[in-house]
Amino acid sequence: MNIDIIVIGKTDSPEIQTLTDNYLRRLNFYTKVTFITIPDLKNRKTISAESQKRQEGELLLKQFSEGDYVVLLDEKGTQRRSVDFADWIQKRMNSGVRKLCFVIGGPYGFSKAVYERCNEKVSLSLMTFSHQIVRAIFTEQLYRAFTIINNEPYHHE
Repeated sequence: MNIDIIVIGKTDSPEIQTLTDNYLRRLNFYTKVTFITIPDLKNRKTISAESQKRQEGELLLKQFSEGDYVVLLDEKGTQRRSVDFADWIQKRMNSGVRKLCFVIGGPYGFSKAVYERCNEKVSLSLMTFSHQIVRAIFTEQLYRAFTIINNEPYHHE
């Protein structure tokens, strides 16, 4: 199974980027992970939130193929413990999903069209995180899931 992590805009923080890259390198030991950055919209400060979501949504929809399993990282999504998330990943692998796409939206979230296309929504927490820091948090959780699946001593419970 291949995994795409698709994000809107690059991070301004070299520390966040370094941490994210570290977990991406580790993840590629287990499965092919591609990190796709969709550039920020030009003149976004002059665009309404709804228009920004719609335009970003159009760009996101172009990233998905018909058979992709699309998961939005969304505050209204399902929350899982790390062990349960690992089990969820394992079930996607066993079910024959060829590409799993995790999407981290921009500061205003997702358009209606992206919500309609997604297969599922996942929430990392009841707390709100910047869409930049979520990159590092999520790649760490994805790495943790693969270490759990492979019975490695990274996760302690």
